Amino acid sequence: MTEKPAERFARFIKDVIYDARTEGKLVQAVARVLYYFSFVFKAIVKLRFWLYEKRILHDTPLGCRVIVVGNLTMGGTGKTPVVEKMARVMASHGRKVAILSRGYKSKKEPFYKKWWRFVTQAPRPLPRVVSDGNEVLLPSSVAGDEPYMLARNLVKYGVRVVVDRDRVYAGMYAIRNLGADIIILDDGLQYLPLKGSLNLLLVDKTNPFGNHCVIPRGILREPVSHLWRGDFIFLTKSDGKPAPELYKLIRQYNTKAEIIECRHAPKCLCPVYERDGTENLPLETLNGARVATFSGIATPDKFEAFVMQYGASIVYNRRFFDHYNFTRKDIDAVFSAAVEADAKFVVTTEKDMVRLARDLELPLPLYFLRLEIEILSDKESFDAAVERICN
Repeated sequence: MTEKPAERFARFIKDVIYDARTEGKLVQAVARVLYYFSFVFKAIVKLRFWLYEKRILHDTPLGCRVIVVGNLTMGGTGKTPVVEKMARVMASHGRKVAILSRGYKSKKEPFYKKWWRFVTQAPRPLPRVVSDGNEVLLPSSVAGDEPYMLARNLVKYGVRVVVDRDRVYAGMYAIRNLGADIIILDDGLQYLPLKGSLNLLLVDKTNPFGNHCVIPRGILREPVSHLWRGDFIFLTKSDGKPAPELYKLIRQYNTKAEIIECRHAPKCLCPVYERDGTENLPLETLNGARVATFSGIATPDKFEAFVMQYGASIVYNRRFFDHYNFTRKDIDAVFSAAVEADAKFVVTTEKDMVRLARDLELPLPLYFLRLEIEILSDKESFDAAVERICN
């Protein structure tokens, strides 16, 4: 399928940021411009931290434990499975857990409503409750991909999921109206208005800090020196092999944090549409199978590697942009190509699954790859951390 000009341009900029393209005068010119803009962004980041440090701007405590899960880089470190595991473990300890999210790509309040509310001084709308701990109340189109996925997977554990750009307001609502006694702030390391109790900082072991430049020249939201902010540092997507240089860099800026290695382990293939009585398939089903794949996530290569790792032959693959909203035309094109390539079935990711229409009639079975977090090192440290948080 031919990319549109806007898609080609966006992919070109992404390749420059990730240093996937380094040759050519145009690439070098764009990289230089982005590098200058990164100085401006870095100055803004430092100013913001200074304003909070000097108490010119104030963070707000909620009166309960607030566990912040985040990273120093743009997307792709695997926060959602870590948040899910933390919430599940804490809920099993009897805590009333609420996850707060800004709901990236969720449905926003129309501008005219904001304007009318400002003019009339009407009260602001309540936060969006994706799950009240008893049932899932909102679809992904309203809640956002990750909040909906978390709500869907955690509702049986009684975990609440609340979405609002103002996480202080959302947290207060979760405590007062939903009975939460512990808060997990999803992707909240850069959200300074809410005072956290404990920072879980995630680092992608396969690409820790990119080219060490901040946005827009690199993938860093904050300088690498801000590793000091982590109380625990999770090395995600780990293969268990030693990484002395990475450990040395982390210890250069953070000498106290416990470093815990973990990986995202495939568990099974789950049917996207269960109306026909299909069941979960073991990963062995992939062995020798001709499959088609599609995804709209930050790091699609990892997903594709998982599929091939279990012996599948990917006969057709389509990558969309992160958080892409699939149209019927997109899905029809994917399945037409899959049928033409003689694929046995189609595989996508769990995050992409939540953005698919629920009434699609497809010529091939469609499954999503279910991933769960596994601790590779210092499992006792992880369990001890959860115990300390719960107590």
